[in-house]
Amino acid sequence: MYCKRYCTDPLIVGIRRRTTLCSWLVIGQALGMTLGPFLGGLLYNIGFRSAIFNGYTSPGWIMACCYVTFWFVIARYFDDVPATEMSLELHEILPSIEEENHIGDSALLPPSAHTTRPPPEESSAAHLSYITLPQRGVIFCMCWFSMICFFILGSWEANLPVFGAATSTLNWTPFAAGNFIALGGTIAFPFFFASMLFARHIQDRHILAFGMGLGLSGLLVFISILATSKVVYGSLFACWWPIALGFNLASTVTLSLLSKQLPSDWNRRAPMAIQYSIYVGRITGAIWGGSGVAVGMKNFVGLEIGLVGIGGVLFATLWRNLKTKTG
Repeated sequence: MYCKRYCTDPLIVGIRRRTTLCSWLVIGQALGMTLGPFLGGLLYNIGFRSAIFNGYTSPGWIMACCYVTFWFVIARYFDDVPATEMSLELHEILPSIEEENHIGDSALLPPSAHTTRPPPEESSAAHLSYITLPQRGVIFCMCWFSMICFFILGSWEANLPVFGAATSTLNWTPFAAGNFIALGGTIAFPFFFASMLFARHIQDRHILAFGMGLGLSGLLVFISILATSKVVYGSLFACWWPIALGFNLASTVTLSLLSKQLPSDWNRRAPMAIQYSIYVGRITGAIWGGSGVAVGMKNFVGLEIGLVGIGGVLFATLWRNLKTKTG
């Protein structure tokens, strides 16, 4: 939850580097999305005869060891910026920097970006009172897109093994389903690196629009092959790949765009708002994906198309307010 704020912390990250760093985060997420299903299917396929460490429980044991190692490394080697020092530097250094760059930056920022910064000792409610109505709309819009991106990704990751096993033309085992999910992430990897390189030249709202459009195209193709009963490996992969690429790509800019719109005092709040939205999407998406076959696959994908449509309305309404610096 808290690692995202280091991609937008004004003390260590310039405003033109935030999208690039968020892209690195998504590359890490895509790596996990690729390796996780593959290794999970591989461990299931190998199987272990122990009642404690077997094909079902071995991924949990391995991840527990990874987390223990991670906690040890963080506790031993990671030094955070002291909160008092951060507060002082934010309110003493940043105003002078903003004054120097005001002329050059004013043409790139929407009216909603010019707000008064509250004193550091004021409460959260007082901080919220300084946020304008367009900025609140941007907060809701970015949280919505974060939620639906991971709702759809999580639902597909949960649904593909169930749907593949229930479809006569596929008859997938958990190993086959894991390989299919991992293949989509593997082929999408070069495009994630390309988006990171071009992030300095493309506005965040354009990346968001492209990613959502690409993911929506995958959903529309999927509902068309369901209607024609032509679900085979190739046609299903033609749906999964743009969905995996598009919604992962769209998720790279939600935090960076929001951080560029809000005052620097919101650096701790904005990542948490985005992460809570991701949690909601992940949890509800996993539940929806697991019930996809039971509720009907057309209903399954229809809901997701509807959620993207609501995001499209928000996006079109707030288009002008979503303009920020590149990078």
